[in-house]
Amino acid sequence: MENKFAKWGLKNQKEAKVTIREILEKMKKELKNDDERPMIHLGHGDPSAYSSFRTTPVAEEAVNGALRSAKFNGYAPAAGLPESRRAVAEFLSKDLPYNLSEEDIFITAGAAHAIELILTVLAQPGANILLPRPGYPSYEAHSSFVDLEVRHFDLFPEKDWEIDLDGVEALADVNTVAMVVINPGNPSGSVFTWEHLRKIAETAKRLGIVLISDEVYYDLVFGGNKFVPMGVFGSVTPVVSLGTMSKRWLVPGWRLGWIALSDPNGILEKSGITECIKNYRNISADSTTLIQGAIPEILEKTPKDFISNIVVLLREAADACCSQIMEIPFLYLPQKPQGAMSTMVKLNLDMLEGIEDDMDFCFKLAKEESVLILPGSVLGLKNWLRISFAADLASLEEGLHRIKAFCCRHSNMIM
Repeated sequence: MENKFAKWGLKNQKEAKVTIREILEKMKKELKNDDERPMIHLGHGDPSAYSSFRTTPVAEEAVNGALRSAKFNGYAPAAGLPESRRAVAEFLSKDLPYNLSEEDIFITAGAAHAIELILTVLAQPGANILLPRPGYPSYEAHSSFVDLEVRHFDLFPEKDWEIDLDGVEALADVNTVAMVVINPGNPSGSVFTWEHLRKIAETAKRLGIVLISDEVYYDLVFGGNKFVPMGVFGSVTPVVSLGTMSKRWLVPGWRLGWIALSDPNGILEKSGITECIKNYRNISADSTTLIQGAIPEILEKTPKDFISNIVVLLREAADACCSQIMEIPFLYLPQKPQGAMSTMVKLNLDMLEGIEDDMDFCFKLAKEESVLILPGSVLGLKNWLRISFAADLASLEEGLHRIKAFCCRHSNMIM
């Protein structure tokens, strides 16, 4: 029988790229129902499930105060509450050689919304964008929906995951609109030096492209390199920085982020990009007004030792993670993470039987050991793995113990 609704069928539908959330949900379906051991989730940077990683009471009281005030129950302006934008501007300006203003800040519903917003604004027929490999897959997923061609530049594992800047210049052409830099690095845990960031800014200036700096893990560093916000180089080339409360304050579910324009020379304003951001904010989703109302107090009153204590926890977890990984001969760790909440390890398939690739490894690991980690293929590096260390030490060590047991069970070596 002929389908009478066929004329309503959509053609040329967008094909979404695989996301972290999607692949982890599929892995959860592989978990054994009869496994008495608890699932250990080392697949994403959300430590809020562990009691050792709890946000500061200042943040909790600020939200309670905003709720009790009854001042934040209505709609907020499209760009965000003026007092919230000013607070974010003041917070970021402390680390910059110039001051940002309220007009330089746009409040978003988390970092994912910020990514969607800036990519939509920059998209135009025939345009392309340069993304890091490995990188955060949301950039590729959103690019596919706005018809931005994606071109990947490599990061060097043996050089602290620095960007292949020669590769960036080779990829760019007259249709390139932007490049994305993630620092501190997700998924690698890298932290770029001041010198490398300067070279990145000079490359973007030379190419005449927008520099998008993903700083979701702002100042969460514990290695030898100090965190330097890319906005420091805003006088070299305009920088669009993306930030969020999710990681630094351990509250990913609050969905509060921002876009900050570090552009003292006014290039983004003259080019019309700033106006496009304002226009798109008028038709896009808003962050919850209640959380916006709490931002000024959170940013002003969060004690310094809250962040320093979180950094200590992450350093301890990263050290424990790396020491155990180095005891697993089937995995290769090129660099210890210096920041953020995850690290990348290379999978040695030659030493394993019955494992086809990184995706197969992760699904079978979930099924046999009730441990979730992320396949590198989702991040652009086949046969690599991303392991998050944003967990309490007991869970982290148990998870890595199970990974080692899984590898030994599938080993083709005489142990």
